[in-house]
Amino acid sequence: MKSRLVASAAISALVLLGATGCTFISPQSTKIEYSASDGVNIADSDGPLDVRNAFIVATEDGSVGNFVAAVVNPTLDKATLTITVAGLEPIEVPVAAGETISFGADRKPVRIDDLDTMPGATVEMHFQSGDGAGTKADVPVLDGTLPYYADLVPSEEAEPTPEPVPSDTAAPAPSE
Repeated sequence: MKSRLVASAAISALVLLGATGCTFISPQSTKIEYSASDGVNIADSDGPLDVRNAFIVATEDGSVGNFVAAVVNPTLDKATLTITVAGLEPIEVPVAAGETISFGADRKPVRIDDLDTMPGATVEMHFQSGDGAGTKADVPVLDGTLPYYADLVPSEEAEPTPEPVPSDTAAPAPSE
């Protein structure tokens, strides 16, 4: 009788090990970091700033795009993020200490003229903050097909530069 009990315990242990043993050698999927939205997350390992959910919403011909992302500064110091697309002027974004800037939500998206990338493709962008070399990332280019991106599609013509607001007091004339 005892031999049957020992045999059934051994078989139960083998079945249990066989049914759950693969979890000992497989990586846990929940520990793998990924971008859970349409954009990509960029963590500059050398710099203080993080860029979250970065993507571009472009016109149908891909000539102009709006850069949409959240830029996070978790430090106690002001920092500047420099965004570079090959062949275009770098874009500098100052971020105050402890601040999050959300382009496309809290602020207007950053317009990129001469984008030359069709929706559905990616564009290589370089993100640099602090003293480090920065990080390159392939940022997806979307269009306004989805309703929540429709208002982020840039207009074909460049937005006019706002005129300076006149001050109430005139500047003093230089003395001779």
